[in-house]
Amino acid sequence: MDAIKASDLIRLFETWKSLFAEQREFLISLDGKVGDSDLGITMSKSFAAAADAVAAEGEAAGISKLLRTAGATMARTAPSTMGTLTATGFLRASKSTEGAAALGAGEMAGFWRAFRDGVAERGKAKVGDKTLLDVLDPIAVALEAAAGSGEPLTKALGAASDAAEQALEATKSMLAQHGKAAAFQEKTIGLQDAGATVGYFLIRSMAEFASSNT
Repeated sequence: MDAIKASDLIRLFETWKSLFAEQREFLISLDGKVGDSDLGITMSKSFAAAADAVAAEGEAAGISKLLRTAGATMARTAPSTMGTLTATGFLRASKSTEGAAALGAGEMAGFWRAFRDGVAERGKAKVGDKTLLDVLDPIAVALEAAAGSGEPLTKALGAASDAAEQALEATKSMLAQHGKAAAFQEKTIGLQDAGATVGYFLIRSMAEFASSNT
């Protein structure tokens, strides 16, 4: 797949809907170790609503509007911390893709850069705080490097997925600085961050989607 078009994006959200339904209990368990156990519920609920909303919009709406619809729907459906951060990411991504008919490697780098920056600003986090941002930053950096080298979308997303996997593993050695997990301090060391896990799931699924539709 050289680029993700509006019709592909609708199918991708359906894939994410299925993914987070499948991972619901795992995320509940992971979040429950140092959080309030609602992450799996939040993600499955928000992505199900977003998938239905973008499908209702249809591909004629275009990429930017579909992403805006997804973000707005998530914000309404799951107004928790993670729901709000994810919604913000998609809303920022919608602005970065304004006018784009398809997302190639360059546009995808812009998508994830905007997503990362939106989450960082809304969550007031920085890299190393053991949050979703610790996976989003390497995703954006890897995509920018791949796009700059002229890599095709599938290869660029594969590199970003690999970078995210390594970054997720690295969160195990970090000390949580935000949310309810921060109250557990030393107990968070050795555990992968739940929010970062969501980020990894998103990019891995996107890479697999692009690869399987080549």
